[in-house]
Amino acid sequence: MRIALYQPDIAGNVGAVLRLSACFGVPCDIIEPCGFAFSERALRRAGMDYAIKADIKRHADWNAFSNAIAPARLVLMTTKGSISLPKFSFQKEDIILMGSEGSGVPEHVHSHVTARVHIPLRPEFRSLNVAVSAGIALAEALRQTSQFPGECA
Repeated sequence: MRIALYQPDIAGNVGAVLRLSACFGVPCDIIEPCGFAFSERALRRAGMDYAIKADIKRHADWNAFSNAIAPARLVLMTTKGSISLPKFSFQKEDIILMGSEGSGVPEHVHSHVTARVHIPLRPEFRSLNVAVSAGIALAEALRQTSQFPGECA
């Protein structure tokens, strides 16, 4: 299991996802460019000292990322998802892809994913924060695949 962040805009969200990544032992891919100067200092605010313990792989762009992860399944978390999170079946080697906070992912990225999954919300709400969504999706994926740290398979 991995988390991937597509061109993230907000350092605080990246820090929070890196903390999530470190705590659950799940690698995190950052697909650049970022909307902020990527540095340990920028991430430390939200990720605290956890962020520096995360397994991070940075990719210069979408092509570099997609070449590095082939043939893994990409599961895009999106408000435009055709299947809800509780109905989706994760596999142990899936990569949970989170779009940019401001614009999600472009169409060419949509065309490369295995599945588009949404988190069901009350009808009057559009979306959750990207770090919160990543945590919800990762927890469900780890639960389904018996990969929570310290848990027996």
